[in-house]
Amino acid sequence: MAMGKSRIEAFSDGVIAIIITIMVLELKVPHGPELADLGKLWPVFLSYVLSFANVGIYWNNHHHMFHAIKSVSGGVLLANLHLMFWLSLMPFATGWMGENHFAPMTVAVYAFDLAMCAVAYTILAYRLIAVNGPDSAVAKAMGSDIKGKVSLAAYVVAIPLAFVNSLLAGGLLVMVALMWFLPDRRIEKALSE
Repeated sequence: MAMGKSRIEAFSDGVIAIIITIMVLELKVPHGPELADLGKLWPVFLSYVLSFANVGIYWNNHHHMFHAIKSVSGGVLLANLHLMFWLSLMPFATGWMGENHFAPMTVAVYAFDLAMCAVAYTILAYRLIAVNGPDSAVAKAMGSDIKGKVSLAAYVVAIPLAFVNSLLAGGLLVMVALMWFLPDRRIEKALSE
């Protein structure tokens, strides 16, 4: 049985808002008035900026995807919870990576969380397509999802790469985030057809 989508959108928006709030609360005020005191926090701040960008990207794409559908099902609700679970681990992964100055294990765990977010998002998209049909706007917008597949591949590569060169792995994660900042008009185009 298909259900309306408004409650799942409101729930997801609330969870994502809490995730961002938790991440910003991890930014501690420096213990001193000098600019050098602020400079000591660069790893924590950099990891926060990357995570804020990633969570924002997921929120933006989630919003657009749900705008392109008419209804949801119990399977969609579970798939959405799956995505919210992995996103909710972002503050932990962010804090651990920043506090430990991008140590290899922390970058690998962060990349793993991003990979699991990508897997969960893909599962959610396929559940939405199953409920709304292969001719739906969401199905047309997703298409072959090259960008999503490239992102997931980059996250998977970044996991072992973190143990070889954590800065290079982190750079790969930044490149994926930058790739998503380029306008992705698939859903808007599918809705206008």
